[in-house]
Amino acid sequence: MEILVQKFGGTSLANEENREKVAEKIIKKHREGYKMVIVVSAIGRKENPYSTDSLISLIDKRNIKKRELDLLMSCGEIISAAVLSSLLNSKNMKNTVLTGSQAGIVTNDTFTNAKVLQVNPNAIVNKLKEDNIVIVTGFQGITKDGNVTTLGRGGSDTTAVLLGEAMGCKCIEIYTDVNGIMTADPRVVPDAKLLEKLSYKDVYQLAENGAKVIHPRAVEVAERSNLNLVIKNTLKDSKGTIINNKKNDNLAEPRGKIINAITCKNNKSQIIIYRNKRNPSIEKLMDKLSKNNISIDLINLLWDKIIFTIDSDDLETIEEILKNNYDKFKITNNCSKISIIGHRMKGRPGVMNKIVKSLCKENIDILQTSDSHTTIWCLIKEKNATKAIRSLHKEFQLNEK
Repeated sequence: MEILVQKFGGTSLANEENREKVAEKIIKKHREGYKMVIVVSAIGRKENPYSTDSLISLIDKRNIKKRELDLLMSCGEIISAAVLSSLLNSKNMKNTVLTGSQAGIVTNDTFTNAKVLQVNPNAIVNKLKEDNIVIVTGFQGITKDGNVTTLGRGGSDTTAVLLGEAMGCKCIEIYTDVNGIMTADPRVVPDAKLLEKLSYKDVYQLAENGAKVIHPRAVEVAERSNLNLVIKNTLKDSKGTIINNKKNDNLAEPRGKIINAITCKNNKSQIIIYRNKRNPSIEKLMDKLSKNNISIDLINLLWDKIIFTIDSDDLETIEEILKNNYDKFKITNNCSKISIIGHRMKGRPGVMNKIVKSLCKENIDILQTSDSHTTIWCLIKEKNATKAIRSLHKEFQLNEK
C-alpha cells in the first residue's frame, strides 16, 4: 500500500471553512487510492482559544515544572485531532485518532524540546490496514517511562516527516496558509514569487534564518532519507514548492537566478567586546555563554575586539556576564539579520558588491556581515529591515520570472 502523510498547520484548522478545505484534500487523496496519515497542529495561532500560546497563557510559567507544562501544551493537538475526526465522520470517512505516544514516537526526557529517539509506526500501519484514515497529534511523544513530551516549536512538521520516514513514504505534504516557499515574505514584498522547486540545503537555510513555512529539523530528516517534501496552501490549489535532492538545474536553481530567496530574523542584538590583557580569554567567554545556554551568531574574532550577535531574549543574562568580566563593551539592540540565500553564489564574484550597493543606495548601515557557500548574512537595524528586503529583492531581480 502507498501511504501519504499530510500535515495541516494551525491556520488550516482555525475555523469551520478552513477545516472543510482540509477534509476535501484528505478525501480527494484517499479516493485516489492512498492510505492516509494526517498530522495536525493545535488550532489557530495566539488569538485562538485552543492554540498552544493560549493554553500557556492559562498559567504562570514560573510556577509549573516543564513536565507538567508539556502535559498542558500537548492538549492543543488532541483537540485538533478530535475536531477533524468528527468532521470526517460526518462525511462517512472511517478514521481513528492516535496521540504521539500511541503512534509510537519515543523521545528523551528534555521536556518542552524533546529529541525523538525512535519511531515505531506499527499501530498506524495496523489502523491503515483496517482502511482507517489515521489522524496523529503532531508536536508530541512519550518517554520510555511514560511521560508526555513536546518537540519544540514547529514540532508537528518534524512529526510528519519522521512518520513518513518510518513508513517508507515517497512524499510528505505540508499544508499551510501560503502557496509555498516564496522569494521573500509576501507580507513584506507583495510581488514575491513562488519557488516551485528547491534543494534541501536552500530550504534548510531559509527555515533556519526566519522563513516559517517548515521547521529546519523536518528538512534534516527529509534529506537523510531522500523524501520528497511538498509545501502547499490549504485554501488554494496551487502547485506549491517541491523540495528534494535531485540533480537538476531547474530544480535546485529556480529561474537560473544566483539568489533564490531573502529572509529575515528580528529581535537580534549585537555585542562588541574590546580586548585587553585583563579580560578573560575567548575560551572562558565561550564557556560562560554555553553554561548560560546563550546561542551566538555571526561571530567575528579580531585582534582588538570580539563581535557576535545573540537573541535579544538573552540580553539580561549577557549584560550581567559582561559587567562582571569586561572593562569595555558595546551592545546594539533592535537589530535584524538579513539572509541572502542561494547555492549558485558559490564562486561567483560580485554578489557581496551588489548587496552593499543595494543597501547603501537606501542609506542602510551594515553593522556586520558573514557568509557561507550558500548564504550571505547582513546585520542591520530592525527599523530598516523592510526597506532592505525590498531593495535586495529588486536588486537580484527575484520578482521576475
